[in-house]
Amino acid sequence: MTLTRILPIAAIALLVAACGQKEATPVAAEEPAAAEPAAQPALPRSDSAEGASVFFITPTDGDTVSNPVKIEFGIEGMSVVAAGVEQMHSGHHHLIINADLPENLGMPIPADQNYVHFGDGSTSTEVTLEPGQHTLQLLLGDHLHIPHDPPVTSDKITITVE
Repeated sequence: MTLTRILPIAAIALLVAACGQKEATPVAAEEPAAAEPAAQPALPRSDSAEGASVFFITPTDGDTVSNPVKIEFGIEGMSVVAAGVEQMHSGHHHLIINADLPENLGMPIPADQNYVHFGDGSTSTEVTLEPGQHTLQLLLGDHLHIPHDPPVTSDKITITVE
């Protein structure tokens, strides 16, 4: 038999086997599994240290600043390490600009203009923002850019850029 004839037969055999299993499984047990493919499953999360916090050293809430905006990150109760370094109670900063915390904290933090990664272990940066009001928030990510459990976040601050 050729491969083009074997593959359809194998697919039919798998389908029949799966159908047979489906009948043996109660309906109530199937419902959660059917809903799961639409949502991404959470990945294992690293534990955060009790009482750990991240915060802005500069700027502070309500500040009026000019470009480039100098931002310093603070952390207490945990260590800052580069992305990829798996060490208990450690992580690296992510700066959230004009956005909310990611919806799924069990997945890696997005990387775009609203979610800036500091996987090199940086604790400060300079950014250029359009004139006007902007919100900033910090979120600590583990070695895989996944927020800790519970997440270590700063308060969201609002600054005005002249």
